[in-house]
Amino acid sequence: MADIQSIKNRFGIIGNSPALNHALNVASQVSSTDLSVLIVGESGVGKEAFSQIIHALSARKHNPFIAVNCGAIPEGTIDSELFGHEKGSFTGAVDSRKGYFETVNGGTIFLDEIGEMPLGTQARLLRVLETGEFIRVGSSKVQKTDVRVIAATNKELLEFTQNGRFRQDLYYRLSTVPIRVPSLRDRKEDIPLLFRKFVIDFSERYKTTPVQLDEEAKSLLINYPWPGNVRELKNIAEQISVLSSQQMVTAVELRRFLPEKNTGTRMPVLASQAHHTGEFANEREILYKLFFDMKKDVTELKKMFLEILQNPSLAGNAANFTKESLMSDYVANGEKQHTALPGQVVQPSLVPQVTHQGHQPVLLQHDHHDDIHHHEEVEESLNIMDKEKELIIKALKKHKGKRKDAALDLGISERTLYRKLKEYDIND
Repeated sequence: MADIQSIKNRFGIIGNSPALNHALNVASQVSSTDLSVLIVGESGVGKEAFSQIIHALSARKHNPFIAVNCGAIPEGTIDSELFGHEKGSFTGAVDSRKGYFETVNGGTIFLDEIGEMPLGTQARLLRVLETGEFIRVGSSKVQKTDVRVIAATNKELLEFTQNGRFRQDLYYRLSTVPIRVPSLRDRKEDIPLLFRKFVIDFSERYKTTPVQLDEEAKSLLINYPWPGNVRELKNIAEQISVLSSQQMVTAVELRRFLPEKNTGTRMPVLASQAHHTGEFANEREILYKLFFDMKKDVTELKKMFLEILQNPSLAGNAANFTKESLMSDYVANGEKQHTALPGQVVQPSLVPQVTHQGHQPVLLQHDHHDDIHHHEEVEESLNIMDKEKELIIKALKKHKGKRKDAALDLGISERTLYRKLKEYDIND
């Protein structure tokens, strides 16, 4: 078993946290065996570095090592990539091809993001782990391979097994020896050391003087949550090395490079709330307000339309129209239509006042600026059902009993016309 400090020096591992030292110690102990290893950790913690450490310290160190990102390979081709295929086995297979398990025979294969592997491929992988056998896509010949598998994931595979997204037998076969790589926020004492290492490397690359942090900036750096872990810290160190105008970086300047932490969740702001705040926080909230206003307008329009259908006496100014034509007017034009009765002039500002009796005068009132009211009486039946029946009979007579033409003339469907004929007991 190699010494932990010598492993750090050889592979450039920075840090002295107990969690990191424990993970390195497990990797060192398991490297001399052929056991399958599952490396667990958040994105950016350096899981691939641990796989390289295990391979380099193993007896397979002189044989091939390959890293495969399972999440980056399309589901339709991952079987071919891993196990190979025969000529003509699928569209585009113009020649036979060896897979990774065949080309890396005797070496180590690192399967990153193993949680993204399709279930069918998981079954093939389980067979390789248990028997060392695999079959090329489109072939019936069983082949043998001697490959050590190291897998890594940033997911909780045990939870995946419970909802059927990952095979339980494969999980326990892979996690013979689990190694959990700590996140950067769990090893805060290593953050200043890593930052210092990165800025020195970048200063040598860009031929600049390494930047330094004052105490307040160092405290800010340590207490930042680092969701991207070591990868994010390295990116921040490079940005500061290139863009910082001062060699001594303060907390104020460091905040320019750290992403803002969203501590709350933005929720839609209603129109009433917007008046209190005076303005909207962003364009998304403005869109939410528009959506709420549109929904309110549509609801009011539907309510008004249903009232007219349920109470025909409210539709005195639409006596020459059927219910279907009223519906088409509202849907097509998005606003109420005003239609004049015979001998009647209707202005947009006229408000019809109609009694429930079918043969009562209709009073139309128009407010002028001089408060002079104009009244007009119309002796006309305003029962919409009578008018509808009369129009249907006229249309049938006009088209000599042809229902299709009559329905087209009335602006309704032939099915609706047939229903109306039965409703009003009209014999065409």
